[in-house]
Amino acid sequence: MADAVSASSSPVIAAPTPAGGASILARLGVFARDIKIAHTVFALPFALLATFLAAGGMPRAGQLGLILLCMASARTVAMSSNRLLDAELDARNLRTAGRAIPSGRLSRGFFRAILAACAMAFVGSTALFRVVYANPWPLYLSGPVLLFLGAYPLLKRFTRLCHYYLGAALGLAPICAWVAIAGHVSLTPLLMGAAVLLWTAGFDIIYACQDYHSDLETGVVSVPARIGIGPALRVARVTHGLSAGLLIAVGASSPQLGAIYFVGSGMAVALLIMQHAMVRAEDMSRAPVAFATMNGMLSTVVGTLGIIDVFV
Repeated sequence: MADAVSASSSPVIAAPTPAGGASILARLGVFARDIKIAHTVFALPFALLATFLAAGGMPRAGQLGLILLCMASARTVAMSSNRLLDAELDARNLRTAGRAIPSGRLSRGFFRAILAACAMAFVGSTALFRVVYANPWPLYLSGPVLLFLGAYPLLKRFTRLCHYYLGAALGLAPICAWVAIAGHVSLTPLLMGAAVLLWTAGFDIIYACQDYHSDLETGVVSVPARIGIGPALRVARVTHGLSAGLLIAVGASSPQLGAIYFVGSGMAVALLIMQHAMVRAEDMSRAPVAFATMNGMLSTVVGTLGIIDVFV
């Protein structure tokens, strides 16, 4: 949902550009661009903030490294699954027809191989939490988490709640990071996960407004396709309002967070307001900027200032 922009709803299939002769590094570069690896910044700062909060300061270097590896591998599994499951839908959409699989630049087998490798890397990383740090929970939860992440592209085929499912997928990041460090869950990561869930769902609804006509033709179930662009934007505003309240609740729930974090939360609220000011039902041309720039800034600001607050 959140990475599909359509300028037209007419089915278009891009001319294939075989990559069979390309080097593995070239194909990995195509893959990284195709899954928009830079968008890892959306959930990563929240996972890192949860990591530092659970550790009560600086976590062990090995724990931090494993968190980063888990984040990178889990997101790659999710995005590989997305590209594989959505390849036929992508081929029918003008903007997404240029993606690696429908355009023929990469094969399904290449995506499956990376998905399998990253799934093993994720499980292996969680196993190290048990072996090195005597915390078995990341390993126990690794399978269900991967299944949950890999299934999210399916939701758009039958329920408008797909946006909130995607939000839950990103919302798992701070919760799982906390459990990996502390070995248990508490109120603060749950509130943070809920805030990320609603924040992600809100911006995904905004982004899906651009695919309104395409979704109607292809049968993709989204909030805009079901109720129209104008009402969908109102749903996104309410969703983001609830997310803003939860970000404040995160600060109130944690004795480690104070003024610096609340400054970050205030900046996040301002960014959400700016995001909604940039889009209108009759003009969605600035939605890509609202999506990538504003949301990347939001997570970075909240995560960075929150981590600073832990040490002040």
